[in-house]
Amino acid sequence: MTVPDKASAWQAVLPGAALALALALTAKIGTQEIGTALAGGRPSPVSPVLVGIVLGVLWRHFIGVGARTEAGVRWILGTLLLIGIALVGLRLTLPGLAGVGRVAIPVVVGCILLALFVGRVVGRAFGLSPGLQSLLAVGSAVCGCTAIVATAPVIRARAIDTGTALTCVVLIGSLGMLLYPWIAATLFGTDSLPAGVFLGSAIHDTSQVIGASLIYSQQFGSPDAVAVASATKLLRNLSIIVLVPLLGWLAHAEATRESGATPQPRRRPLVPWFVVAFIALVVVRGLGDQFVAGHAALAGGWSSTLEVAQSLSELFMICGMTAVGLNLSLASMSQVGFRPFAAALTIAVATGACSLGLTALVIAMG
Repeated sequence: MTVPDKASAWQAVLPGAALALALALTAKIGTQEIGTALAGGRPSPVSPVLVGIVLGVLWRHFIGVGARTEAGVRWILGTLLLIGIALVGLRLTLPGLAGVGRVAIPVVVGCILLALFVGRVVGRAFGLSPGLQSLLAVGSAVCGCTAIVATAPVIRARAIDTGTALTCVVLIGSLGMLLYPWIAATLFGTDSLPAGVFLGSAIHDTSQVIGASLIYSQQFGSPDAVAVASATKLLRNLSIIVLVPLLGWLAHAEATRESGATPQPRRRPLVPWFVVAFIALVVVRGLGDQFVAGHAALAGGWSSTLEVAQSLSELFMICGMTAVGLNLSLASMSQVGFRPFAAALTIAVATGACSLGLTALVIAMG
């Protein structure tokens, strides 16, 4: 790409990115003012993420997201939000990650298996096509839109099935993002470990998990929940390495011999780059903590670096969740139809109930 090409690409991104950033800053500053007015300067009782999502939805439906802003909103969702998620890795130490894994792994495995089973059974009961059954199941079980987009070409899903699955996952996952933080607080209080594992294993898309954990963290004063939920969600994401080839093999085995050669799917990395970056930053945090432990003079600088990274991560994620609001069309619900939406909702409810039950059980077993 030449320099002029790069300049034109940034010019295309700038309007939408600036809109999302402006709304995110409005949400952040607005909630700070609410905290000053209603809470006497204490942390605001209203989450800036929740306000950002609402501002994004209102802007889309009353003002509109035009062609000039769409590219920037996509860039926020596809790049800036993922950078913010990766930076969460600096909040976790390696022992902390191991502690999360002790609780999260059995919950994640149970939820994935249940979602795949319920997706198949419910999909057949509602008369959905095999492709749509698989996409709803993998989208609910693993990582929402990413899993659907990665799986669709492998199983040769129809475009209508892919679009329907994506719409269902976005709508139902968004409802979970707004509802589940309060369920977590009711059942687990401010205990970040079970709350984070529940949010990370029960909600579909990575961005929705981050949004829910941020809302929970900011509403109920449990900042570690973001790191726990992120680690739990990334454990789910890693399962895509096994599930995508498996679903492709099953689809090929069930396919008729009507067509000739199997179309070549578009190649894409099975593990998203931000998952790799997240794990790398967990390692960086562990190495940095060990190095600083032997050099006390560097402790202040290291602490400041971590604080700056956390502030940037929160800003990027608030901006990203505002972009989610800008990208969320409530009108899409009427286009999905009853049966796919009901099937997707059934899978989501079953997965959420499984997550709650397994999380409580694993925590009780110690």
